[in-house]
Amino acid sequence: MKRYITLGILLILITSCEFGEKGKVIEPADYNAYLETGPSKTSSKYFRLWNSKIKPDSLQLTSFGIVAGQYNSYFQATGEIEYLKKAESALEKAVDIAAIGQSGYLRALARNYISQHRFKEALLLALQARKLGSGVLETQYLLFDLYMELGEFNKAERYLDSTRNMSAFGHLIRLAKWNDHKGKLDVTIRLMEKATAKAEQAANRNTMLWSYTNLADYYGHAGRIDDSYRHYLKALSLDPKNAYAKKGIAWIAYSYEGNTAEAMRILDSISEHYHSPDLYLLKAEIAEYMGDSIEYMKSMNAFFKMSENPSYGDMYNAYIIDTYLNGTLQYDKALALALRDANNRPTPSAYGLLAYSYFKAGEKEQAYQVVQEHVMGKTQEPLVLLQIAEILKDRGDLARTSEIKNSLKEAAYELGPVTAMRVEAL
Repeated sequence: MKRYITLGILLILITSCEFGEKGKVIEPADYNAYLETGPSKTSSKYFRLWNSKIKPDSLQLTSFGIVAGQYNSYFQATGEIEYLKKAESALEKAVDIAAIGQSGYLRALARNYISQHRFKEALLLALQARKLGSGVLETQYLLFDLYMELGEFNKAERYLDSTRNMSAFGHLIRLAKWNDHKGKLDVTIRLMEKATAKAEQAANRNTMLWSYTNLADYYGHAGRIDDSYRHYLKALSLDPKNAYAKKGIAWIAYSYEGNTAEAMRILDSISEHYHSPDLYLLKAEIAEYMGDSIEYMKSMNAFFKMSENPSYGDMYNAYIIDTYLNGTLQYDKALALALRDANNRPTPSAYGLLAYSYFKAGEKEQAYQVVQEHVMGKTQEPLVLLQIAEILKDRGDLARTSEIKNSLKEAAYELGPVTAMRVEAL
């Protein structure tokens, strides 16, 4: 036992040096004010007015649409799942009673289902909206998004081609997503920069905010950490309460600078007013890296307690599976959930987790078969590639393992210090 503990500490020390010597990017003075913004408002006179119009037997179609939009904004601001479920209820009622404009409500409900990872149900709604005929472009965009989420990339590409318009924001962001899927990160960034410029030209706050955070993510994947940080700050200048941007800065502090104390300080400030299971999972990862077993257990318990809320449905399956595989070592539970997740969302990522679950459970031939049929050559996601590499290494395929390992060294920032140690161990 001592040998493994010593090796683990040595790896952490080595990785700490590697991640801590890259230079300083973040400056707390840039964002300290954003960490003290207080709770988000979850009501208003406007909301109460329209909500008051909804009765059990109401036919106030406009009220349902407006109230659903407000609930969705409250979910984005607070992370509270119940607001997303309330938006779902309002939109389902709107779909039921709409005689005119039903396709728009179907699309809105489909988007709500996407947020809940209910992709197959969302697809049925999108196809129903397509039959109704109105809002054709928006339905095509929606179908592209859904087929990407469901791993049906040939169908997604057809919808991408059908919406081709290099001057349209909606097409540019989807073309960027397609190129990211293909592993063409430089092209992805150029397209997202064009989309961001269009959002800024239109002065649309929501699309600007979305563009800044997504572009920041892509910059991070490309190793352009200064640019990533700058765009998270841009997002916060528009929305000082934006938890996603704050989490992005915390990741820079942790994964790039090795400044775990600052990363934890940022995450603690987020968790005061924003509640999401993945936030606690990140805190647990940083605690593991720090060797703080008490904080690790505290954060993991918070993650599991929150994610057990049935309202989350399948939203956190991938996180839970990964925790079963690499944290609690409950391989049978991981395999059962991975089988369900791959059925619900048959993407290379989901199949990668399924293959890795088979592998950890000792069903190595089945794991390799899943890799060959559903994963190999179909994704560039670093974590999935790491899972493949571990399976290939066990089979003695050292050539392909080495090839993947070399490619993953460039993804150390994206993977984070704890996972990067698994890359070094290949």
